[in-house]
Amino acid sequence: MSLANGNDDGGGAAPGGNVDFYPTTPAQRTATAWDMAGLWIGLVVGVPSYYLAGSLVEAGMSWWQGVAVVVTAKVILLGPLLAAAQPGTRYGVPFPVLARAAFGVRGAHVVVLLRALVACGWFGIETWIGGQAIFLLLPASLRHSPYATPLSWLATSPLELASFLLFWAVQLTLLWKGMHGIRALQKLSAPVLAMLAALLLGWAYSRAGGFGPMLSLPPRLSPPEFWALFFPSLTANVGSWAAVALSIPDFSRYARSQADQVAGQLGLPLFMGAFAFVGLAVTSSTMVIFGRVISNPIELLSMIDGTLAKLLAVPGITLAVVTTNIPANVVAPANALVSFRPATFSFRGGALLTALTAILFQPWRIFRSTDSFVFTWLVGYSAVMGPIAGVLLADYYVVRRMELDVEELYSSSAAGRYYYTGGYNVVAMATVMASLAPVVPGFLHKVRVVKSVPGALVFIYNISWFFGFFSSVGIYLVISAFCSRRGGRGDCQVNLSSSSPPALEPLLRHWRINCRQFISL
Repeated sequence: MSLANGNDDGGGAAPGGNVDFYPTTPAQRTATAWDMAGLWIGLVVGVPSYYLAGSLVEAGMSWWQGVAVVVTAKVILLGPLLAAAQPGTRYGVPFPVLARAAFGVRGAHVVVLLRALVACGWFGIETWIGGQAIFLLLPASLRHSPYATPLSWLATSPLELASFLLFWAVQLTLLWKGMHGIRALQKLSAPVLAMLAALLLGWAYSRAGGFGPMLSLPPRLSPPEFWALFFPSLTANVGSWAAVALSIPDFSRYARSQADQVAGQLGLPLFMGAFAFVGLAVTSSTMVIFGRVISNPIELLSMIDGTLAKLLAVPGITLAVVTTNIPANVVAPANALVSFRPATFSFRGGALLTALTAILFQPWRIFRSTDSFVFTWLVGYSAVMGPIAGVLLADYYVVRRMELDVEELYSSSAAGRYYYTGGYNVVAMATVMASLAPVVPGFLHKVRVVKSVPGALVFIYNISWFFGFFSSVGIYLVISAFCSRRGGRGDCQVNLSSSSPPALEPLLRHWRINCRQFISL
């Protein structure tokens, strides 16, 4: 069972007309707990996860402090993750459709596009990693030529940029030929990367002289310095998967039952903790081996002697990037563009715009240092993901008490239950903006647009996901309690709307008749 289901041709015109957005039928709900666990193993085992973990050692933590931060973050994230997955399994709807209940049929486009922008950024970062892998395979004479000298205005070298664009073009070519071959390779990527991680750990063990020397690097932070680093590091580790947690209904809608989706995802802290240990242990060992801490695994590979090591590692990294990057970071934004402007975008057109937008993010600037990747990119975008998740879950669990009218979710009629005011739930949109506003000064300070801001605002930025999530829950529930809202609580009665697409009506009737056992969960 493949959980990365994308639209190969972009058919359909809107959330209600795109077959990929229809509720899953019982026949489609075949994903077991092992499938859900496999999804997370495939996502967790990758270069960004390694780098995020290793960066904690580079910043001054010991290996065990780093593992504690990573595992704590994933345990915290598990709650919103499972909560967001529940409606996907219960009603069989993806994130763009579920978002209509809280944000309105048009407001949902806004949050889906914000989520898509994060995916575009990640596509660029993963593509940069693949390009760096290609760069490592180039002859030493080229890698040390003037073409490999960074240009100050570009922040990278022409040769590295060319490697990035080559890998970008390769991915786009594969995407143009369809998703089927990529999905077939997906099952190989996680085992291959896990094997490479084990080999890297074995190499570090051998070169450093055992786990004792490997893990001997002590914490280099005083208590005040540790806590100053702890909170943004915790936020970054939550934020690294906050976007996936938000759109987890895209995957959980294929689960056989709530028990399967819960059991399959409970292993996330364990998977991430195990892989984080590899990243932290190897990063710690680099101090013994090279005399300095190296947290970027691509940089580490460039320093390992021997062509064989590179010939083994680089194909594995590129395979993992291709099979993860396209399903995870292209399909969602491409489908979002199709649903937003169906007359303008086909799936291929949406994918091309996604790939072009990824270049505009200049991922080489994001991935060039721990500060830019961890404390600017991850902490920064989690400020947006937190409020959206807070509103979505508060609306579903508290306001609607987990009751949705599925047919109305697919209706764009002005008389529809989820149309609100002009297609927007003003309360939800205002809540997101109110929760995001206090984080903005800290972000502007981080990117050096503003020279100084009060310490309290810096702290709010450092805990941006937590602040956004919990403040949005509180604001949304308080305002909702005092507002007369159309469709404040979902109606259990399922009434087909005349505005639903004709092709959808038979499917929804079939879904209503055969899915009562899921609604009762």
